[in-house]
Amino acid sequence: MQAKQAKQTRQTKQTKKSGVLFYAVIALLTVGIIALGSLPYIMSRKGEEVTPGKSTGEYPPNGEGVDQYGRPAANGQEMRGVWIAFFNLKGVDKAMIDGMVARCKENGMNTIFFHVRPFCDALYASDYYPWSHLVTGTQGVAPADGFDPLAYAVEAAHREGIALHAWLNPLRVMRDDGSIPPSLSDDNPYNVWRNDSSPDNDIWVIDYKKGKYLNPAVPEVREYIVNGTREIVERYNVDGIHWDDYFYPAYDESFDDSASYSAYKEQGGRMSLLQWRTDNINQLVKSVYSAVKSADKSCVFGISPAGNVDNCLRMGAEVTRWGSEEGFVDYLMPQVYFSSENSVCPFEPTCRKWDALITCPDVKLYIGLALYKAGTDADRGQWLKADDMMMNQILYTRSDALNADGFVLFSYDDFGKESKAEEMKNLRSVLN
Repeated sequence: MQAKQAKQTRQTKQTKKSGVLFYAVIALLTVGIIALGSLPYIMSRKGEEVTPGKSTGEYPPNGEGVDQYGRPAANGQEMRGVWIAFFNLKGVDKAMIDGMVARCKENGMNTIFFHVRPFCDALYASDYYPWSHLVTGTQGVAPADGFDPLAYAVEAAHREGIALHAWLNPLRVMRDDGSIPPSLSDDNPYNVWRNDSSPDNDIWVIDYKKGKYLNPAVPEVREYIVNGTREIVERYNVDGIHWDDYFYPAYDESFDDSASYSAYKEQGGRMSLLQWRTDNINQLVKSVYSAVKSADKSCVFGISPAGNVDNCLRMGAEVTRWGSEEGFVDYLMPQVYFSSENSVCPFEPTCRKWDALITCPDVKLYIGLALYKAGTDADRGQWLKADDMMMNQILYTRSDALNADGFVLFSYDDFGKESKAEEMKNLRSVLN
């Protein structure tokens, strides 16, 4: 009942917004026409004087598709986003970014989620994280020409009226199979904390299988992640900070944070392992949200959790709380990578489940869609039965059955694949 009432509140609020927005636009146009001759300049979001028709490089000079902060975000529009993942950014340069932005625009996207911290590293100049191996081939080695992929990606996207969110993996240092990155630099936090003279910070990082993770149970580690996030918002004109679903990599003690948990228990803590892990993640999420807003209140912070709600909760990602309370996220973007025939999480009921848990009116719902599965034999061939599955899933996100604010495709890598050609053609037909 509470979820239904909250949903009605959100829908009512959005309906009222539409009406208010119409009259506000008329009023603004009237005022603008009257005042045009007397205003020699306008102010950019950073307080710079901007002559009308000229660009600071931060947003389209004609002002089309920008929000109240001069950002080309999807405020008031349907989110039509795409993830550009690290595996598409090897050897990244200006030409590659220009091509990616152009292709995103051709395919009707208005928001890019650009992977800038996949492995406790940075595709930008950072005081906290080493340069990513994706930029120069070796982690910790800066580009000789001073090229900054994030800075250029923001500029290129905004030039085309596309918003750009910096996509971060907050905890992952190395993949669980140990394959990526090929090696860690000496200044990677893992090596710094493990190899210095103090044994006290050895537990700040955790080995899991052949992979490595930061330990979110440690306050100093959480502060490190928060500071590294704040740095991006303060230095770059990003439209958002984005996390995906890499939190605790295991349900159980196979992720060996026992030293931290034992210390907690010795100090009188009474939470179960899951409750304690969940609290660690909640503290981190809340702190990052506050840091983002303190650095730039117009910048949004959101998370893309796994599509199965129950699995999220077992992994310490308390999505039910993030969607119902202020101060955690501006949006949730569940990865609903399922067809309608999925026996565990069929697409439509799963979307409705996420919709129902978002009861805070300030939290938006975007649906992550599995473009990568389209035209493949994934899920026992369920994605081979039609070539309009993405189109129909997008149409469902717009339907009255759901109070969603848009969709995001995983991933950019699939835009040019022949196996997706008909799927993309049908998808584009509903983006006009």
